[in-house]
Formats: sequence, C-alpha cells, structure tokens
Amino acid sequence: MNHELQLHHEEFTYDKNVFGFWVYLMTDCVLFGILFASYAVLHNSVFGGPSGKDIFDLKLVLAETFALLISSFTCGLAGISSEKGYKGRTIFCLILTFLLGATFVHLEVSEFIGLVKEGYGWDRSAFLSSFFTLVGTHGTHVSIGLIWMTVMIVQIAFRGLTHATLRRLMCLRLFWHFLDVVWIFIFTIVYLMGVL
Repeated sequence: MNHELQLHHEEFTYDKNVFGFWVYLMTDCVLFGILFASYAVLHNSVFGGPSGKDIFDLKLVLAETFALLISSFTCGLAGISSEKGYKGRTIFCLILTFLLGATFVHLEVSEFIGLVKEGYGWDRSAFLSSFFTLVGTHGTHVSIGLIWMTVMIVQIAFRGLTHATLRRLMCLRLFWHFLDVVWIFIFTIVYLMGVL
C-alpha cells in the first residue's frame, strides 16, 4: 500500500512539474511574441543602412535550419529511447542532438561576427537592433538548452533512466521542440520575407 502511495505521489509530482514547465513555455511565447512584434514594426527602419535583402545569406541560414530541425528529430528519438528504457541509445541521441545544436549556435555566432565585421552591428539601425535582439535571444535559449542537455547526459549516464531523469528529459524535449518552432517563425518572417 505504501508503494502504491509513493507511485501516486511520483506521478502527481511528474504531472505538476510538466504542467509548470508548460506555463514557463507560455511565458517564453509571450517574450518571443513581443520580440517578433518589435521586429515587425522596425524591420523597415534601416536609416540609410542595409536591409535584410542586402545582408542575409540564405545558404548559411538554411544550414542553420537543417541542423536545428534534424536536432529536433534526434531529440525525439532520445525521448522514444528513454521511454523504452534504452539508456545507451538515449545518451547517444542526446549527444547527436547536442552536436547539431552546437553546430547551429556556431553558424549563428559566425553570422553575427560577419555582420559586425562588415559594419552591420546592432547599433547601425533599428532594423539591425531588432534583428540581433530577436535572433540572439533565440540563440541564447539554444545555448541554455545545450548546457541543460549536457547535465542530462551526465545524469542519465550516472543515475540511469529514473523517474526524476525521465521527468527532466521530458521538460528538456518540450523546450527543444519549442525552440525549433520559434526558429521556423524566425526563418520565415525574418530571413525568407527579408530577402523577398
């Protein structure tokens, strides 16, 4: 009977934590909504500087997009593996996800450095300020996700697929897929519409 109560308590804690994380994601939705709205208002405010058509390299952005979308797939595989109790496969899929996410961050940082070197920094115009803020905030979230993923890999390696690590992995997966959805909006609204 005591064992049943403990299982019920763990299930309740799991549901409560996952629900709480959904609430956090909704606040992040509001944050990104505000950043998208700011970008929409300011994207034509170039003040004699370059527009998106002048500076965006779609080949680089497509490489970033593929890296992040494939990482979403490998993250999903990590979730399936963890639910089936495959510790080694879960860690392997998380490592792949990490490498793809790190590739995305590397490409984004390279893009930012290239723009700044050409004199197109965030202080050049309202358009560039809103661009760097929106895309940079997303990149910061991905970087935080990579740190979280590293912690999860270590926890699963040493503690196994326990109730606690499965709950944390579920929240990480939600976070990672959310960032992929945000990136699709960034790719479409900022980059694709920016070069048309």
